[in-house]
Amino acid sequence: QVQLVESGGGLVQPGGSLRLSCAASGSLSSIYFMGWYRQAPGNQREFIARIESSGTTDYADSVKGRFTISRDNAKNTVYLQMNSLKPEDTAVYYCHRRDLEYNYWGQGTQVTVSS
Repeated sequence: QVQLVESGGGLVQPGGSLRLSCAASGSLSSIYFMGWYRQAPGNQREFIARIESSGTTDYADSVKGRFTISRDNAKNTVYLQMNSLKPEDTAVYYCHRRDLEYNYWGQGTQVTVSS
C-alpha cells in the first residue's frame, strides 16, 4: 500500500507563485509515474504534470512554461512549482502515483488564485 500526503496549497494573488509537495510512503516501486491533477468545481479532474522514474517529465499545455515538476528521490517527494498563477488555476490539486498497475491518490489541497 502507498500513502500520499500533499501540502503547500493556499490563497495567492494572480501572478503569484506557490509550491506544492507530495510525499509518498509505504511499499514503493522503483518504476513509477508520479504527478499532479486538478479539479475545479463543475469540471472533470484534469492532468497537470508528471515525472517518471526515468526522470522524464510531461505537462498539460495549459501549464507549460509556468509550472515545473521536480522530485527528491531521497525523500520520495515530488514538487510542483507554480508560477504566474491565473484565476483559472483555482482548483483542488491532487497528487497521483502509479506503481506498476496500481493508482494512488492524495487527499487533495486547495489552490485559490484571487485578488
